[in-house]
Amino acid sequence: MPEYVRVASVSEVPAGTGRVVEANGRALALFNVDGRFYAMDNTCLHRGGPVGDGDLEGTIVTCPWHGFQYDVTTGRNVLDPDVGLEPFAVRVDGDDVLVAV
Repeated sequence: MPEYVRVASVSEVPAGTGRVVEANGRALALFNVDGRFYAMDNTCLHRGGPVGDGDLEGTIVTCPWHGFQYDVTTGRNVLDPDVGLEPFAVRVDGDDVLVAV
């Protein structure tokens, strides 16, 4: 059973943005899409870029290094949905954003 770990406060990740967070020593990309939070592995499949530092448009994040794009709701790559980054369950408890790891 996964353990939920606090990774941020709601106010630290405004709607329409993302950031890199750490949970149990693992770097994750955390995104806020209109008040709903999503998390996935932070390491881009192309060259290991920091996905959480990418630009978020709607539900699509673009890796800042080489432009690979992922749907933050599923972790799937936009051009090849057969591959993607591992998604993680997220819940909000008060002002705390918790990710299951």
